[in-house]
Amino acid sequence: MSKAKIEQALKNAFHPVHLNVIDDSAKHAGHAGAKEGGHFTVDIVSAAFEGKKALERHRLVYAALAPLKGSIHALAIKARTP
Repeated sequence: MSKAKIEQALKNAFHPVHLNVIDDSAKHAGHAGAKEGGHFTVDIVSAAFEGKKALERHRLVYAALAPLKGSIHALAIKARTP
């Protein structure tokens, strides 16, 4: 899984004013679940999150990344509004 695919999916879904995707997979080498997908951190700022609680924002991010689900083992999300 490349972080580029995650970035593109999030850009398409949210048109963010800020997006930073960090591939943390190397930190988890040898971890039992590491073979099943990568570990990523997402920091995203988008107007699409206006009026939504943190849980709703996270659900939107998970939904946008659903087609890539099998390639992501762990995902840390920081979703904010501008």
